[in-house]
Amino acid sequence: KKVLGLGHMMTNTANNLGLLYFNQGRLGKVEEMYLLVLHGFEKTLGHNHPSTLNVVNNLGMLYANLGRLVEAEEMFLRALRGKEKALGPDHTSTLNTVNNLTIIYKRIGKKSKVQQLYAQ
Repeated sequence: KKVLGLGHMMTNTANNLGLLYFNQGRLGKVEEMYLLVLHGFEKTLGHNHPSTLNVVNNLGMLYANLGRLVEAEEMFLRALRGKEKALGPDHTSTLNTVNNLTIIYKRIGKKSKVQQLYAQ
């Protein structure tokens, strides 16, 4: 609270609420929470902070579950680029996003992209 302020604590709470809604299948509420969290983290932590990128990944998961595959791909690509820079290509969080992106590529028929990611 002293370092990041009350806004950051509220953003964390909103993120946890979004995760809860996601786990309960209340997907209509999840996007609202995640977008609120994303804006808050971008403002307080920056666009490429691992916490911000985790929210971007979570949005990708939501969009994938809603069948919004183009938006899911965009979120996973953004998260992957940021995580590779912030955490490195071999970090478990980065590899989790790689896995999420390959699932989307399989669903939309981008087989060459799947092979490319697996080769990396």
